[in-house]
Amino acid sequence: MTDTRSQTTDVEQFDAQAVNAAWARKPLYEARKKIFPKRASGQFRRFKWLIMFITLGIYYLTPWIRWDRGPFAPDQAVLVDLANRRFYFFFIEIWPQEFFFVAGLLVMAGFGLFLVTSAVGRAWCGYTCPQTVWVDLFLVVERAIEGERNQRMKLDKASWSVDKLAKRVSKHAIWLLIAVATGGAWIFYFADAPTLLVNAVTGQAEPVAYITVAVLTATTYVFGGLMREQVCTYMCPWPRIQAAMLDENSLVVTYNDWRGEPRSRHAKRAKAEGKAVGDCVDCNACVVVCPMGIDIRDGQQLECITCALCIDACDSVMDKLGKPRGLIAYATLNEYTENMKLATAGGTSPISPDLIRNKDGSFIDKIQHFDWRIIFRFRTMLYFGVWALVGLALLFALLSRDRLELNVLHDRNPQFVTLSDGSIRNGYTVKLLNMIPEPRVIFLSLEGLPGATMSVTGIDQPDGRSFAIPVDPDRLRTIKVYIKQPSDLVQPGKTQFNLVAEDKASTEMDVYNAAFDAPEDK
Repeated sequence: MTDTRSQTTDVEQFDAQAVNAAWARKPLYEARKKIFPKRASGQFRRFKWLIMFITLGIYYLTPWIRWDRGPFAPDQAVLVDLANRRFYFFFIEIWPQEFFFVAGLLVMAGFGLFLVTSAVGRAWCGYTCPQTVWVDLFLVVERAIEGERNQRMKLDKASWSVDKLAKRVSKHAIWLLIAVATGGAWIFYFADAPTLLVNAVTGQAEPVAYITVAVLTATTYVFGGLMREQVCTYMCPWPRIQAAMLDENSLVVTYNDWRGEPRSRHAKRAKAEGKAVGDCVDCNACVVVCPMGIDIRDGQQLECITCALCIDACDSVMDKLGKPRGLIAYATLNEYTENMKLATAGGTSPISPDLIRNKDGSFIDKIQHFDWRIIFRFRTMLYFGVWALVGLALLFALLSRDRLELNVLHDRNPQFVTLSDGSIRNGYTVKLLNMIPEPRVIFLSLEGLPGATMSVTGIDQPDGRSFAIPVDPDRLRTIKVYIKQPSDLVQPGKTQFNLVAEDKASTEMDVYNAAFDAPEDK
């Protein structure tokens, strides 16, 4: 008699081994599927073109804008002068000790990103992110050389030929030129652009300039041309962070399946058969224009950058079919939920969209439409409040800051010296900082310490209580100051007094409270 239990066990073990072997042969990561986005047209595509031209124009042209700051400062409008540790932005000059301005701008950028995301989703990713902008630019080149979507797909599958090689070489050559221009434009922000351009072309620039251009050329070419959507999906952390910024009142690109389902490519036949038919004709127009290669009809996805090109594609199809736009649209979760409840009539499946339309094709009054006032809610107002508060604080600090600074360091060894006439002398290292690109005469004065006088090393002037000290534009001048007080006026221990630096031409002044040391038993 055959043991069926033993046979069953053997079969199960064989099946398990086969499954394990099959899984072992599978790669750990799925191979990338090339995406060939079709060119879209519509209001969002036009808006993206506008943003691309503006952002690329700002990036490439800003280093060449001139700004007259006088004969003692560079005339480049935007310049990060690492050699002299300055940052110039038109009429604003930032010193290293004023880095809090840059930190404040970064804080504003962060809260600005929170504000935009909580209001309109990943608008930054879809329109102004450098990755998105350069990918759009690279796609323009690709379409111009290889043709539209079907032509590019056909070319990609075709065997190598002279025509294919010529097109690929041309495309990648132009991509590399764009990448080189991108890296080259970056280094122009750190030195005088015309001078650096001549030096770079003639091979006289510093090695760090060529290294920077090479690195940025490689990253631009690889990220914008070869990796594209992989950068947004796998490398960028923002898709994973944005979920914390969104709520039920955030605008996101949404497929309104309460209206589109059940989708059908043969709507007339389905209606004739008495079946419910949605507005979606399953043409895949929304899919083929997506630069991320996703289907928005599957719902919200991490890969979606909210570029809204699927809205343009769907609206154009609806126009051709004579149906209302907005099958794919910006919508909030609350709006979508309410419309779904109406469209399903309390059930779980959408009913015929004809039942939620008027005779003229418009939707009945109960359909929820976006109300722009919902943007002004607590979360967005909180982000805007913090953003505005930081901005106003920076503006106040910028307008009220002094361009003259005084720092004093008391000599420690020795702390005081007793002179032959019994007077006590203290030594100080004084630093006068002129933070404007013009030469100044700074008056250094002594306040307090009755009867005391001072002398300044390198200044040919008799001892006194005030000295006129010239300071070069945008420079720190360090001087040695000796203060002495007659013995009959000296107080034992430490005596507080003030050193005052004043520019009488601009009325700017800085005061430093210092100490004069004397013997305790005096």
